[in-house]
Amino acid sequence: MNSKAYKALFMAIGILSLGYMIYGTGPLVIWENINRTGIWFIPVIGSWLVIYVLNALAFRAIIREKNMPETDLSFWAVLKLTISGYAINYITPFVALGGEPYRILELKPALGIQKATSSVLLYSLMHMFSHVIFWLASIVLIVAVVPLNNVMLLGCGLLLITGLILGYWFINVYKKGFTVSTFKLLEKIPFIKTKAREFALKNAETLYEVDDQIRILYAERRNIFYLSLFYEFTARVIGCAEIYFTALAIGLGMSLPESLIISSGSSLFANLIFFFPMQLGTREGGLALALSSVGFAASQGIFIGIVMRIREIFWIIIGLALMNKKTKNNKVNKEGEVFEEDLKAVPIGVTGESRRL
Repeated sequence: MNSKAYKALFMAIGILSLGYMIYGTGPLVIWENINRTGIWFIPVIGSWLVIYVLNALAFRAIIREKNMPETDLSFWAVLKLTISGYAINYITPFVALGGEPYRILELKPALGIQKATSSVLLYSLMHMFSHVIFWLASIVLIVAVVPLNNVMLLGCGLLLITGLILGYWFINVYKKGFTVSTFKLLEKIPFIKTKAREFALKNAETLYEVDDQIRILYAERRNIFYLSLFYEFTARVIGCAEIYFTALAIGLGMSLPESLIISSGSSLFANLIFFFPMQLGTREGGLALALSSVGFAASQGIFIGIVMRIREIFWIIIGLALMNKKTKNNKVNKEGEVFEEDLKAVPIGVTGESRRL
């Protein structure tokens, strides 16, 4: 599927999803909750602009290579892809990964298929890895802030074990690669093994190239690895701001550490049930459980959940609008001169699609 068809498909899905969400929530309920949140709704929306900026900084750091001038994409171009990609993920049923193919298609003309694929995959891995680190860090806060009973201790223990296992898996992926081993696994699964084998044989060079670039980030670009992780982890921490600001709006005496715990707990619950578009219902359930764990009424999770849903609708609209906006990108030619071009205007052959790092 080409970029234009992909955009058209997800624009249609986005409009339908937005319509369904607005209808399901109720326009009157949305308006009442905006009024109830009042002036605090501005920092709720604004906090996510900060988050997307940090996400874009992490993504751009991964993309850029000193010896590859074509990777020096403008920050605006990467921010646009970041916001629009997450907008697609919000509305994609089942696993919420529709934004990744979109980003690859948008980056492919400028970077080539291997570099575009590896950059998007590396950023997605970093985004998930930072989530694991955030969950592990939240255990410290839970132990320090929340009165612990046997159930809470068991939950923290399971979270710690799960987080350490996932962290070990991520480090192995960064050391050994991911795509080749994944397709070797798929080749053993009935019904799809034939297709997986055919795809792996046809795209063997690309798969090995992508794995090479994954290993290079951790082995040879370690400073970029940690810089990107720092940006993503900071974005996770700032993500608690919307819960904190919403709590202030309704006079809920919530501290910043408590908002971090609630953000971590609710996101963990929502990610365990990851196949619902826009996390329908799962976020509210996670918020209710997280709020009750730190001593607040679980019913407040409904209001906070609605405010978060309104924020999502706002940024989905922005993301879908950005999908149709052409991006001018500063590029550097062989002579070191800076010039401006459309992000998608570079023929693949010019950038050296098969270039190895």
